[in-house]
Amino acid sequence: MRKSLLLAGFAALAFSQAASAQTLNVATAGDQNMVDYIKDYLGPIFEKSHPGVKVVAVGTGPGDGGSQKIYEKLDAQKKAGSANADFDVIVIHQKAAGTLVKEELIEKYRDKLPTGKLVTRDTATNSLGADVTGYVMPMFHSQTALAYNPDLVKSVPASYAELRDWVKKNPKQFGYNGIKGGMSGVAFVTGWVTAFGGDAAKLESGPYDAATKATWDKTMADLKDFNQNVIITPGNAGTLDMLNRGEIAMGPVWVDMFYTWKAEGKLPPNMRLKLVTPGMPGQPMYYAIPKKTAQEKLASEFVALATSPDVQAEGIVKRFNWYPGIDAQNLEGKLDKAAWDQLFADITPKDLAANGKPFPIGPYFNDILETYEKKVAN
Repeated sequence: MRKSLLLAGFAALAFSQAASAQTLNVATAGDQNMVDYIKDYLGPIFEKSHPGVKVVAVGTGPGDGGSQKIYEKLDAQKKAGSANADFDVIVIHQKAAGTLVKEELIEKYRDKLPTGKLVTRDTATNSLGADVTGYVMPMFHSQTALAYNPDLVKSVPASYAELRDWVKKNPKQFGYNGIKGGMSGVAFVTGWVTAFGGDAAKLESGPYDAATKATWDKTMADLKDFNQNVIITPGNAGTLDMLNRGEIAMGPVWVDMFYTWKAEGKLPPNMRLKLVTPGMPGQPMYYAIPKKTAQEKLASEFVALATSPDVQAEGIVKRFNWYPGIDAQNLEGKLDKAAWDQLFADITPKDLAANGKPFPIGPYFNDILETYEKKVAN
């Protein structure tokens, strides 16, 4: 009798523990490395600090299409009157964030996070012209910059204006991929228009005025003239490859790709980076919490862990060569000197704060690409 009661007690305890077990569902847009990061690194850390919790990561696909799938799922569940969303935490691109805020599909939660005050960049509040203040927390920032070979470039341009002059004096030593084959070239072009095309703040924050593109004629004519002295590369990797072979001395690159190529020995170890004024664009990925999550407290704790200085240093910077989602100065003392020097020797946290810019808002972004095709590429 005593034995059967004891077994019954263990069974009841096991049932109680199973019933109390929680699953935190994280949906992430982006490449497979985003899923692997949550599944293999971030999830196990969270589970260790939250016994009984299981983090389940699902990928929805690369690019804006992956974020669109997350939006469509949340929108469909809202329209169907579902009590709870299938996702507790989502990782999305900038383009989707504004729509999710506008349609009230995500929570305003950032101010409740202990890490919320660790990010001051405008990407935490402005997402391609949409006000997302409080609704998103940057996971990381990707950034474009000019890569150059110091053996070939003795006087490094500090601005777009100086670069324009440098190219005239050093024809065919600068290369970028135009607007096809990779976003590093697109970033360079949007940065050019922001630098020379008038009201930079308006391009980045709105409001949109369709007549603005008509004022870019001289800016685009100057860019077409600039292109006569540059090499158009095959794409993001193509620019890096031509830098590696010494076929060009300078070109715009994604910083994380640049450092990965250096680490793999595919770029000369002396290659350097420069973030020119008035700035070059980058873009974040965001953590957000669906409004109908059944795990709001748990979801907030997950994002707080993911955006803590320790995790940002080890997971974001050291594993992927991304810039942190929180302000970089918060990582001082969290990275060993070699890792800090590698990521911030050429582009300091102060440089990032001053010259790390967002892409223009969607309508202006489309106008820039359309005008480039008509007036520069032809």
